[in-house]
Amino acid sequence: MSAQAAGCARGFGWMAKLVGASLAVSIGLASAPAMAAEIVYITAKADLPFWDTVGKGVKSVAAARGYSFSEMDSKLSADIQLNNVRQAVDRHAAGIVISPINSKAAEDALTLAKRAGIPVSIADIGTTGGDYVSFVKSDNYRGAYDVGVELAAAFKGRGWDGASYGMITIELSRKNGQDRSNGFRDAMKDAGFPVEIVLRQMKDYSAEETYRYVKEILAAHPKIRGFFIETDQPVEGAMRAIREAGKEKQVLLVSFDAMPDVVKLLKSDALIAVGMQQPYLMGGSAADALVSHLQGRKPAKEILVPILVATGRTVDQLMSVAAKTVFGKPGK
Repeated sequence: MSAQAAGCARGFGWMAKLVGASLAVSIGLASAPAMAAEIVYITAKADLPFWDTVGKGVKSVAAARGYSFSEMDSKLSADIQLNNVRQAVDRHAAGIVISPINSKAAEDALTLAKRAGIPVSIADIGTTGGDYVSFVKSDNYRGAYDVGVELAAAFKGRGWDGASYGMITIELSRKNGQDRSNGFRDAMKDAGFPVEIVLRQMKDYSAEETYRYVKEILAAHPKIRGFFIETDQPVEGAMRAIREAGKEKQVLLVSFDAMPDVVKLLKSDALIAVGMQQPYLMGGSAADALVSHLQGRKPAKEILVPILVATGRTVDQLMSVAAKTVFGKPGK
């Protein structure tokens, strides 16, 4: 078994225990509140699969604990995000789980909620300041580092000494964007591939935007050998640009966050590796922490959720856990 496969096996066992523990807490250890008070999930962008699955995790715990649930979409707008908090205040929500649009904008949202006396848990992205119950985040640096290890190994396996790469990143004002970029960059340097030709930041997180970026980069840098795409939906645009350029065998692709067809993509080498966050588990953990606070307990201030790094070799093994924690599908 390779080191990566062994690591995945350890992650599988760890996750099975954690999911089981989470369900035990949600169902068996805490009594439901007397009234169906509301937990509100304020998402950064509801039509991205990752955030949709975070919301499913929040909703599952709210229901198990006897709370009603609603979701509000910030549509990547700081103004809409603040208005969503105001609506939650007006509705006298018991608590809020928020996935901020960026770390700076989170401060204003937290200030508004605190003024109204509503506790907040943060699911991903983080904040540059303000009061909150718990911050649940993925181990973005480690996950991106491990994705970089896989791309570097693929370069070496093809004899591509001195190969260069580019990154299409999420917003770098986000702490998670900084961690992903730095983790991947460090892995490539450590493996002997320090040449980063280009970095572009996503603005609307669409496949079309990333298609344009990758098409332009391939034209300007025809010898580039790989790309790291830092979130899920835009990967389709990158694959389309590479395919249209006729470079499926010359340019390798790795990514963060998994699409529904990730198994097929990994086994066909359309993707070399993907760092799979576990959004269902993140949302559930943030809601668990919030409810614990509402019931007078003190949850951990920071909760770190590991990344499942999948390749064509390991994806089948990981899918029994990832089906729920990554994609939010009901357990068997």
